[in-house]
Amino acid sequence: MIFITAKFRVLPEHAQAWPEISRSFTEATRAEPGCLWFDWSRSLDDPNEYVLVEAFRDGDAGGAHVQSDHFKAAQAELPQYLAETPRIVSQMVEQDDWSELGEMEVAPRG
Repeated sequence: MIFITAKFRVLPEHAQAWPEISRSFTEATRAEPGCLWFDWSRSLDDPNEYVLVEAFRDGDAGGAHVQSDHFKAAQAELPQYLAETPRIVSQMVEQDDWSELGEMEVAPRG
């Protein structure tokens, strides 16, 4: 799978509204057949920064994502709300879902 983490620094005046601003892009991406997940989180250290963790089944799915109409619309619309160009880490990894963090294993409860 292609595993991607991107950091988006949003202009302070738009930070609170970012989930709504990016909603149509998020929903359309999550509906792509090759999208495994597309999840936003807000930084605990910087209230103007959102972190996007996304994964796509393979290179073909990643290619379809960046060629999609909703991706092109996001390229045109979203930068006006950003303080800087987003930063990204993108890697092909040999798995297709999350693995357990064995070093913090939780025993069955109940």
